[in-house]
Amino acid sequence: MQAGGFVENNPSFMGTSFMGSSAEMPTRGGFVSSNTVKAARADRAGRRARLRHAAHTSRWERAVTQMHARGLADANASVTPGTSVESNSTVPPTSGAMASGYTSSNVVAEARKYLGGNPTGRGSLWCARFMNMVLQHSGYRGTGSDMASSFAKYGQRISGPQVGAIAVMSRGRRGGHVGIITGIDAKGNPIMISGNSGNRVRELPVARGRIYAYVMPTS
Repeated sequence: MQAGGFVENNPSFMGTSFMGSSAEMPTRGGFVSSNTVKAARADRAGRRARLRHAAHTSRWERAVTQMHARGLADANASVTPGTSVESNSTVPPTSGAMASGYTSSNVVAEARKYLGGNPTGRGSLWCARFMNMVLQHSGYRGTGSDMASSFAKYGQRISGPQVGAIAVMSRGRRGGHVGIITGIDAKGNPIMISGNSGNRVRELPVARGRIYAYVMPTS
């Protein structure tokens, strides 16, 4: 078709701009409105956002799964045979090994029984009291102290967070805090169950930099 004939037969196209907000875009099969193009672009952007979210969620789930799997494997593991370990010494985990005879799962399970409550009856400064109670109910000796810092000199020191480890942390001028590690979040921060957290037992992630000691209790 010649250009002149097209214009004569379609005079409405004279002076029309295809770049307007309501213009139609020519395609091989006809015309597609700019609104349709925008909708298609928005749909592609939405799909990309969902894929990014799924990837982030997958990384988080893998991190938690690996942490729990390592903790459960550690439940029946022991310190490397032939290694002499003094009380409160640093024990770098070998393939995730934990203190001999220590079962992480029963301590974590015992602590979770009290989520949302205060089983100690104290009105303040009861995180160490709660930790001692959980250990005693799980068949372990505690520190016998109401000071969170007492756990820094308790049991066997390890080099990093593990499921079932006792974490001792600072609270600045407010003193210390203590709880039991139950996992790790997507940012690499330990998840901890502790007493006197908002005046009750809670399971929350804590900043890894605030924890200055990880220990495993001994039987």
